[in-house]
Amino acid sequence: APRRPTRCRAAQEPYADNSIGNITGSNSVNVFLGLGLPWASAAIFWSKYGAEHEDAWRAKYQDADWYVPGMPIGFAVPAGDLAYSVSVFSTCAVVTISILVGRRYKYGYELGGPAVPKVASASFMILLWLVYITLSTLKSYQVDIF
Repeated sequence: APRRPTRCRAAQEPYADNSIGNITGSNSVNVFLGLGLPWASAAIFWSKYGAEHEDAWRAKYQDADWYVPGMPIGFAVPAGDLAYSVSVFSTCAVVTISILVGRRYKYGYELGGPAVPKVASASFMILLWLVYITLSTLKSYQVDIF
């Protein structure tokens, strides 16, 4: 008899740990490639062709508080609002992990389960993502909300 396909791998596991780990690992690779490759490309470009663009580089950054006349030029990434973004992200991450721990405690697993808690958890996590995007965007456009 032909073997019937299963719905998903997470449904076969008692705790869905592998599924959660796979998501985390995939996101890490995406971040490393999404940030690391452009960063490396820019650093290589500036080390090889930076001298050709020195005047433009100095004109762009001469008013920055970290700029010192005569300093060597190179790939520059002003820090901006990194601390704010990390704080908002960390807060959302702690809330998300709390939801997962709470689901493990109450239902015995993180994924799936009864329809109402499953949809409520997913909806709340989407809301957290929207909160992060909104707060980061408002901060980038210097809209003061607090």
